[in-house]
Formats: sequence, C-alpha cells, structure tokens
Amino acid sequence: MLYKKIKDLTNGELDNLMERASDLMAVRDAVETILEDVKKEGDSALRHYTEKFDKARIGAIEVTEDEINEAMTKIDPSLLKHLDKAASNIRKFHEAQLPRDKWFVEISPGVKAGQKTVPLRSVGAYVPGGRASYPSTALMTIIPAKVAGVKDVAMCTPPGPDGKVNPLTLAAAKVAGADRIYRLGGVQAVAALAYGTESVKPVDKIVGPGNVFVTAAKMLIRTHAEIDFPAGPSEILIIADETADPDFIASDMLAQAEHDPNAICVLATTSEEIAANTQQRLGELADTTPRSEIVKEALQNAAILIGDSLDECIGLSNRFGPEHLEIVTADDDAVLDRIDSAGSIFMGKYAPVSTGDYASGTNHVLPTAGYTRLYSGLNINHFLKYSTIQQLDRKGLQSLSDTIITLAEEEGLYAHADAVRLRLKKN
Repeated sequence: MLYKKIKDLTNGELDNLMERASDLMAVRDAVETILEDVKKEGDSALRHYTEKFDKARIGAIEVTEDEINEAMTKIDPSLLKHLDKAASNIRKFHEAQLPRDKWFVEISPGVKAGQKTVPLRSVGAYVPGGRASYPSTALMTIIPAKVAGVKDVAMCTPPGPDGKVNPLTLAAAKVAGADRIYRLGGVQAVAALAYGTESVKPVDKIVGPGNVFVTAAKMLIRTHAEIDFPAGPSEILIIADETADPDFIASDMLAQAEHDPNAICVLATTSEEIAANTQQRLGELADTTPRSEIVKEALQNAAILIGDSLDECIGLSNRFGPEHLEIVTADDDAVLDRIDSAGSIFMGKYAPVSTGDYASGTNHVLPTAGYTRLYSGLNINHFLKYSTIQQLDRKGLQSLSDTIITLAEEEGLYAHADAVRLRLKKN
C-alpha cells in the first residue's frame, strides 16, 4: 500500500496511480479468436467456450420459463421483498431521468425546431458471474432499459458448472423485466449478442460490466452493436478531512477491495491522524474479512495520501476520475461543487458506496480507469435515441433563405441553394 504525502509523490508513483487501465491489447488476440469463432460457428462455438471457460456443458442456450419459475420458488420470500424494494428505487430514479418524448422551440417566426426521443429496439445486458453472482447488476442494467421503453432486453450471465444460472440472478432478471435470458458469459456472450447465432438474437447495444476480456470484446464489436463504456475493476477514492471516521473509511475501502484483486482503493485526506488510523484499521479488517485473500491482494494497489489542503485532495481526485467518489468533510457541498470527474458520488458519513450498489436507486454500472473524464455512468440516455425536427412555413423559409443560399454557394453546394430558391419561386 502506498502511504505518502501528495506533494511527495514521484512521477512514477503518480503514473502508476493514474494509468490504471486494464491492458486490453494483451488479450486482444485471444478475444478476436473467440469473436471470430462465434461469428462463424454460432451455437457450437458458444457451447465449446462455455465448457472451456465455465466448465459447464450446456444444451439449451436460452433459459426456459420453467427454469425461471423454478428459481423463483427457491428464493426466500423475504429476499424477494428486498429485490423488489431495490428494483422499485432503481425504477423510480431512472423514471426521473426520462426526457420529454417530443418538444419544439420557435427559433424565429415561421421556424420551429425540436427533438423527438425514441428508445433503442433491443439491448443486451451483461451480468458477470465468476467470483460471485451479481443479481444487483441484473436490476441495474435491465430496469433502465425497460423504463426507457426498450421492447427487447436480453440478459447474458455465465452458468455454474452444472449448466444452470444462479437462481437469485434469474429472480432479479424476472423482477427487472428481462425478455430473454441466456446462460452465457465471457467473450462468447458478447459475440453472441453482437452477431447473433441460431439461439441468440443480435441486439443494438450491449451494456454491463465485465473483466478485461469482456471489456476488450465490447470494444471490438462496435461496428455491429454499440456499447455503454469501458468498465474494468472496481475503484473508490475518498476525500476526507478531520471530521471523518477512520472506521467508516477503512470499511468502505475494504468493500471495494473485496470485489477483485485488481480493485483500486484510495484515500485522500488532510488529516495525518485519519490517514494513520485508517491504515491500521484496514490491516485489522483485512485479516478477518471472509474474502481476505482477495482483499489483501487488492490492498497492494491501495493508496493513503495526505494533502496539505482540501484543494490538493480535490485536484488529485479530479485527475484520478474515480468510479466511486466519497466526500466526507465538514462542507461536502463545497467539495461537490468542485468535482468534475466521477462516476457516482456519495456524500457524508452515512452514504457508503454500498447504498448505490444496491438500493438508493442510482446506477452502479460505471466507467472506471479514469474514463469518467469522458463517459457518464449507465443512465436512461444510454437506451434512447434523439432525432432533431424542423418545421417551417413559407415566411420562415424566406427569413432564412439569404443565409442558406449564401453559405451553400460558398461551399459549392449549388443544389442546396436551389432547393430553397425553388420553393420561394412557387406560389
């Protein structure tokens, strides 16, 4: 773990902290091979790679309605209630993001311009498996798509060695409103959603997080299907002053560390006492947590950094562009106003990242590795398209004619100019 004052960081240490993107090029050749095999061989390639990587022999690729119903019976009713509560909050938040279906503004007399909003026709939601099952990701990827009005939402998630999908993930997909579910994970799932096979219908867009292989696959299929954004190992940065609680900070860093050995946890604080106590508490927690082996490996990537001022901590955070940002200071609003790059922001000591991961309603599918400089987290707009509209009467066209004709002819596009002249010459 890196423990240092921000001003004393070497260029190499800063580079290691900031340049944390997964090495997509290292896996590109392997990913391209799988993509091409699925494109050519269809279902047979899906079954081959599922057996190779997930150690599961599968017959039917699509999960049947009977399997989904059976899974629902295996879930404790109290757990289903919690799924429903989380789903309700996620639905409510994303409904608040919905734009108007159509609007117009009068640019000038006789000239109206507007916009029409329509949902995508089909979306594929990728829900990871592997080290853990993520029913919460099923809610986060499927619900916004359905709220946006997407008619066809498919979910892909890896099967277990028995060829079956985790029952809770199936239950979450049903609660969220998935139209189809496929027992597929990894690169082969992305390929199936992008290209289509005998059993899998291709989609217009693929959303959801995954490992470096899934991320690389998503980046490589973009001529066939759009994606949300690159998403890699989970990360958190916490801005804290002397008012913060080191027990809470250590707990939240641990929560990110248990995701993955490559997870990144950073504390930027103005208090040397908070820094020292957090480091001590992290060491204690790492020895006792159930996922201790993963946590200890991830904490090798962690950093506890001490700033001379909040300005220094905020500057570091904006440069880092964290997936998750917690602000725990005497004046959280003042810090928030100065943040320009963060996926999801958690304010105050009672807002751990866990709230957004599960039940506050915001989305936990977020860009990582500094991509918050360029991308927003998954939201309603990822599932919508926008068409601009123009509506003019004769007077409106007349008012624009000189400008259109002059600019069109200046560009040598004389037919553009004539399209206006013709209309104005006719009664």
